Amino acid sequence: MKFSRRRFLHLAASASAIPAWSRIAAAQSYPTRPVHLIVGFTAGGGADITARLIGQWLSDRLGQSFVIENRPGADSNIGTGVVVNAPPDGYTLMLALVPNAVNATLYERLNFNFIRDIAPVAGIIRVPQVVLVNPSVPAKTIPEFIVYAKANPGKVNLASAGNGSAPHMAGELFNTMAGIKMVHVPYRGQAPALTDLLGGQVQVLFATTPGTTDFIKSGKLRALAVTTASRAEVLPDLPTVGEFLAGYEASQWYGVCAPKNTPADIIDRLNKEINSALADPRMKARFADIGGEPLAGSPAAFGKLIADETEKWAKVVKFAGLKPE
Repeated sequence: MKFSRRRFLHLAASASAIPAWSRIAAAQSYPTRPVHLIVGFTAGGGADITARLIGQWLSDRLGQSFVIENRPGADSNIGTGVVVNAPPDGYTLMLALVPNAVNATLYERLNFNFIRDIAPVAGIIRVPQVVLVNPSVPAKTIPEFIVYAKANPGKVNLASAGNGSAPHMAGELFNTMAGIKMVHVPYRGQAPALTDLLGGQVQVLFATTPGTTDFIKSGKLRALAVTTASRAEVLPDLPTVGEFLAGYEASQWYGVCAPKNTPADIIDRLNKEINSALADPRMKARFADIGGEPLAGSPAAFGKLIADETEKWAKVVKFAGLKPE
């Protein structure tokens, strides 16, 4: 059978369009079964709450369950490894956060490269931290605290939610920029660190705002500043650390990532739905309850945030000589 040139070109064009139409159809039908959203920490913390809020939104919008699966261990590396090695089909996602950026340098022998082996989907929220001191510390401002720490070397204990956690790194960045050396005391989460700060066993804690504002208002703890580049909505009268240490910024952030090579159409659909959540007044109010400020944007924008944070914390890890515990 002979084909005319016009007939041949028509068939060739139709054939070449099949893969593109298949991808579009796959994205439009996605998801057809439950999606697993991996969280590298235990249930009940800020990461878990954020994942459950966005997971419920995606379940409602996309008509399939988004199952939150907690895989704690090794500062989130266990959960990350699950996602890196999962099929790139959009059915295994992860909640990304500051430790993912820190661990790239903190751990020398990871069996994955976070930036290379994941695909950014969307940012969710940024959560400010607040510099808290026990009332026994005489300092009432950041400059006064720096003077106090320099006058008492080795006597100021910095509590944190764990080695390599966002509060730990915020404190180490403060050490570096202020020219002081607080003694790091890691805990298994913010709650026990906060308990010892209230009891005076440690002197300072960089903590996320949820669960701390009542202690600040009651005078049980003194807040010196917030760690974000601009003042926090939840504590609008509190200055930023950057107002005294130019260029200082440290915050917890959360977003969604997928395995590399996940189809772009699926990533774009998830990105669109997550950004819709961040624009929804009800969801914005729920995120505000945990101190979160929307981190809307494209997959590329979230990827840039991850890359910038990885570079920033690498310098802090190396300068402070930090090692995994």
